[in-house]
Amino acid sequence: MSTLADGTAAPMPRPAPVTLRQAFWVWLRIAALSFGGPAGQIAVMHRILVEEKRWIGEHRFLHALNYCMLLPGPEAQQLATYIGWLLHRARGGIVAGTLFVLPGAVSIMALSWIYVLYGQVGMVAGLFFGLKCAVLAVVSQAVVRIGSRALRNGVMRALAATAFGLIFVLGVPFPLIVLGAGLVGYFGGHADMPAFRIGGGHASGKVAVVADDDTLLGAALPAHANPTIRQSVQQAGMWLVLWLAPVAALLVLLGQGSVFTQIATFFSTMAVVTFGGAYAVLAYVAQQAVEQYHWLTAREMLDGLGMAETTPGPLIMVLQFVGFLGAYRHPGMLSPLLAGTLGGLLATWVTFVPCFLWIFLGAPFIERMRGNVALSGALSAITAAVVGVVLNLAVWFAIHTLFRTVRPFTAGPVRIDLPVLASVDPWALGIAAAAIVAMFRLKLGIFATLGAASVVGIVLQVSGAR
Repeated sequence: MSTLADGTAAPMPRPAPVTLRQAFWVWLRIAALSFGGPAGQIAVMHRILVEEKRWIGEHRFLHALNYCMLLPGPEAQQLATYIGWLLHRARGGIVAGTLFVLPGAVSIMALSWIYVLYGQVGMVAGLFFGLKCAVLAVVSQAVVRIGSRALRNGVMRALAATAFGLIFVLGVPFPLIVLGAGLVGYFGGHADMPAFRIGGGHASGKVAVVADDDTLLGAALPAHANPTIRQSVQQAGMWLVLWLAPVAALLVLLGQGSVFTQIATFFSTMAVVTFGGAYAVLAYVAQQAVEQYHWLTAREMLDGLGMAETTPGPLIMVLQFVGFLGAYRHPGMLSPLLAGTLGGLLATWVTFVPCFLWIFLGAPFIERMRGNVALSGALSAITAAVVGVVLNLAVWFAIHTLFRTVRPFTAGPVRIDLPVLASVDPWALGIAAAAIVAMFRLKLGIFATLGAASVVGIVLQVSGAR
């Protein structure tokens, strides 16, 4: 808004209507710039859609983000789908959500091929070693970013500490932690307790607020946010078939022992239970894929996360790498590369198709519930619990990256992986420490930090220093 002579805010002219063809190129631009994990991706969307294009206002953007954070799966991709749906109905949501995923899917698939073919050879091995070490700084920064927004009072800090203790020390499943936190927040918000009032989400307080009335969407409820029961059932049925029909076919044709069936069922389950955003998904998948299914090692999981951090698109595109390695190592009658490619695509399909279901089925109702204090309280509590879960992820990655040997420790309900201190990798420790200094002290971006760490890793590998 501009300011009149008397100091009051003057409304800005609303942007001209935008066609789906015009929106296509904007969504493609957002996808190409979506580096740096969910926080960076949401910031890119906010800058382009709210501040630059004024397609959507601040309040409505945050309301959509709050809903997406309550959903299982990647909040940034779901936010793109939600806003695309607001602008151009279901077709707009499909275009926005698909374009957000496509560049990352192509990039990770290409890197997965390079990894299995050349990953242990000279420069490539060094590159992944450097990436793996620097990822610790990225995850640590995620803890700080989420924590600075979510842990605004003692109640939220207690929720985060409890979540960390439950998952790191006792091994309590993440879905139970999120469910418990959500219930606490829901009833706290319903009682209008100050501790559970949600803040400003991901948006920066340094940017002038764009009012909903001054945007392309305006503040009114769009016509397609009032679907009939028949329309809702049709949407749910179509996306459920797209999601679950391949899973059912694999169960019938290949049985439960096939790696493709396991990938389909595991990532379908993950799509339902992993609340709290991309880092929460990684915490769940990393432990299950490494410790239960043995599709890859913890260090390989870090390699995949490094790939995802340096490519555009959702951070959880690393799941394609997990599915690729799982099928590559258990190809059955197929060639390993073909099996890996199919496994990666299958993991991507069952991970992202449910995201469209959650948005197209739930968004119309969420649009009519803007300002609901109980939902805001649940979001506040879940976000606080996710801080503890992401801290668990950071500690888990650190143990498996900085130490060559890790031993499990069990005492009653306590289950912890303890590092063997004598097995510390000094080069890994040095690169990780330098990356932390670069990001926290020198304020270098994620891409620059990971690039520098990759160069260091390549030099160490080629020179024979490690």
